[in-house]
Amino acid sequence: MAASEHHPHTTRQPTGSGQPAGDQTRRMWRLERAESLRLLGGVGLGRVVFTEKAMPAIRPVNHLLDDGGVIIRTHLGAAVLSRLGEVVAYQADHIDPDTHTGWSVVVTGVARPVTDPELISRYEHLLQPWISGHQMDQVIRIEPQIVTGYALTGPTTHPDATGTGSPAGARPTPNASHDAGGETNGGGPGQ
Repeated sequence: MAASEHHPHTTRQPTGSGQPAGDQTRRMWRLERAESLRLLGGVGLGRVVFTEKAMPAIRPVNHLLDDGGVIIRTHLGAAVLSRLGEVVAYQADHIDPDTHTGWSVVVTGVARPVTDPELISRYEHLLQPWISGHQMDQVIRIEPQIVTGYALTGPTTHPDATGTGSPAGARPTPNASHDAGGETNGGGPGQ
């Protein structure tokens, strides 16, 4: 096992405008699936990623987690509806702009329409549209098949996603990133 597999990714950022003060060492910790989903469920806004005209398309949407699935609402003319039954990704994060610490989670899975009238009614009550101008009458469920989460931390040894402790679900990332289930996905976030 290479030495780099025992330590989190670290980067040194130059000081200056928009950079955190003090020690600039940053670490990236891979999060377990359960911790990643817990963090995702704690925020209400993210981005759905899908293919449109053979190119990546990203739309900001609000969400909720229900029984392990990511639920979003959209309108009848939304481009993401053309991708039902196909693989999409959903990403959300919480990054402190001053310290550059926090977390990022990506869920990849198949987008399916919710057709059960009771579930639709429930989700319409729980998940209020955050934009106006469209009737958000379509409900989509993304069933997570791959869950990839990272905590971005300062110079502490075993921080949680907010840099304040040691979560059960965090471990250093090796050079190649892995999803929370252990499958290699290539490079880390942004690679």
